[in-house]
Amino acid sequence: MLAGGAAAACTPPRAGETVLRFWAMGNEGGTVGELMPEFERRNPGVRVSVQPLPWTAAHEKLLTAYAGSSLPDVSQIGNTWVSELTAIGALSPTPPAAADLLTDQFEAVLETNQVAGRAMTTPWYVDTRLLFYRTDLMRRAGFEAPPRDWAEWKRAMHGVKRVAGQGNFAILLPLNEFEQLLTFGLQSDEPLLRDENTRGNFSNPGFIAALAFYRSLFAEGLAPLASAAQISNVWTEFARGYFSFYFSGPWSVGDFRSRLPASFQPNWATAGVPGPNGLGASAPGGSSLAVFKSSPHQEAAWALVRYLSEPIVQARFNTIVGDLPARKSAWEIAAIERDPMLAPFRGQLERAKAVPKVPEWERIVTEMQIVAERMVRGEYAPETAAAEIDRRADRLLEKRRWMMGQGRAV
Repeated sequence: MLAGGAAAACTPPRAGETVLRFWAMGNEGGTVGELMPEFERRNPGVRVSVQPLPWTAAHEKLLTAYAGSSLPDVSQIGNTWVSELTAIGALSPTPPAAADLLTDQFEAVLETNQVAGRAMTTPWYVDTRLLFYRTDLMRRAGFEAPPRDWAEWKRAMHGVKRVAGQGNFAILLPLNEFEQLLTFGLQSDEPLLRDENTRGNFSNPGFIAALAFYRSLFAEGLAPLASAAQISNVWTEFARGYFSFYFSGPWSVGDFRSRLPASFQPNWATAGVPGPNGLGASAPGGSSLAVFKSSPHQEAAWALVRYLSEPIVQARFNTIVGDLPARKSAWEIAAIERDPMLAPFRGQLERAKAVPKVPEWERIVTEMQIVAERMVRGEYAPETAAAEIDRRADRLLEKRRWMMGQGRAV
């Protein structure tokens, strides 16, 4: 039985050697090779060839490789791709012998890796979005602690806008991004899709309240009518006080620390997402490890997944690249919660709420963002915006409804 480990290589295999092809994206693609010598030491005769890919090309490359029967043995994937890759039959489900890999995980993240109750991929690292805020401007506005609900947050935003000075705002909500509104919408008790994920459910009272709160931030002058492309860079604008609240993930912690001067470091912190009645939810993110059904090296592939899922290995990878481990026990090993900027992510991940698992989801939230921008600019009221998002979601889900009506799996 194989144990786990590997190294990037492009040399031809030696006689009797198993070469695992592993695709990895972004920073992980350039650094995961450092973990591979130990895997190969544990598994004589197995070598891992790591192919780094940019995130911008990864999704299309995976689909093209599937169509051309050239998928790798293992790949890092975005966890929102799980349902799509499951629907086309590309994934090798987690075997019973690897069921222990699914313990010690954040519940919402684990749910994103499951389809119809079965784990199709394995969480590798996790992230979610929470609040970055200016502690100094909050104190000047009379607030010593971060807000915990929408009403308190609105008061704090008006306060920091007053002290930030002419031409500055309280919060940045780029109009070309859907993540901020989705975070507000996840505070609803009702799901965002209904009828077995075949129709939109954005007209529920909770999501309409989220739309109304979102619109009010622009209407009251707390957020600029701006897209991300109009912001030169987030850290500079945050430091100069153009905005004091910002939704982002753990990747921004490193950016703020490395790109802003030491004198500014005491002036910011992170905190949980405020909800209507207390701290609220956000969407779980991160990457998963997928073993493809087409791989002729299933045992070795799952050994690699097992190795990369070991808490001690995930803790080491945290020190290399900064990713938050998927396994909770790895957080203790890496002492992540001793970092005051990262500690709030643990609580936010515990409160995370999985988004609907349909291949059309990314197109649905794009339509949601388009409608929301038109609402902010005065074209829709929150109720009519919600109805329009439902209409667009229903159109995108039309094929799904037809297939379910024919008794076909989707």
